[in-house]
Amino acid sequence: MKNSQELLIYAKNLSILLVEDYDDLRENIGDILKNFFGHVDCVKNGVEALTLYKEKINAAQSFHIVLTDIRMPIMDGVELTRQIYKINPLQKIIVISAHDESGYLLSLINLGIEQFIKKPINFEELLRVLLVSSKSIVQGNKSKLLDPQDLVKCGGACVYDRKNMSLHDNGKNVYLTKYEILFMNFLSTEVGKIYSNEEIVNYYKSINESVDASNIRKLVSKLRKKLPDYFLESIYSVGYRFTNIN
Repeated sequence: MKNSQELLIYAKNLSILLVEDYDDLRENIGDILKNFFGHVDCVKNGVEALTLYKEKINAAQSFHIVLTDIRMPIMDGVELTRQIYKINPLQKIIVISAHDESGYLLSLINLGIEQFIKKPINFEELLRVLLVSSKSIVQGNKSKLLDPQDLVKCGGACVYDRKNMSLHDNGKNVYLTKYEILFMNFLSTEVGKIYSNEEIVNYYKSINESVDASNIRKLVSKLRKKLPDYFLESIYSVGYRFTNIN
């Protein structure tokens, strides 16, 4: 009872995406979610979920929480989680798992999933887990202070938000891959400073990501298409830097 009362408060302005292939279960959980969340979308497999997720991102919107089953046709919950984290490494994802799906859990834990709900679904447990995630999102948003240092001007109306790891051009979200986000965050630590190829490679290694100089060149080539001209500068045989924009 307490969980439901609190969830009403914390989830009323949040959006959630439910991914479940069983029609009856999807409908039942969806009806429950609609009692608490401001916006609810329900889809039946990972491909539909990923397509909708990208559409929301392109429309400068996003889901606060993704609640997904593991075993589904076309694209399962593990691959969906992997693809979403490439888009937004900070996305809140909750996984619904059956007792015979333990083989999937290690992969999900390695991807960073912390919240699981077991089948058959217990109503109170579902609300408890949703409350934990919703409260974390709302309290996290309240604690965010507008710090000019978190906003990096890239030229024109293009701005990179370091705290939220997002790139915006004329108010619209620009899709970034996981590696591009990491690159943006690292080089924007000190705009104007030249970061050597070795420093960049070592940075990725420090966070357990395997990237070499060749990968960086390809990443930079793709990232340049998303940024204003001259903001991302290559220093021949040395490295890269972000140019100060006044």
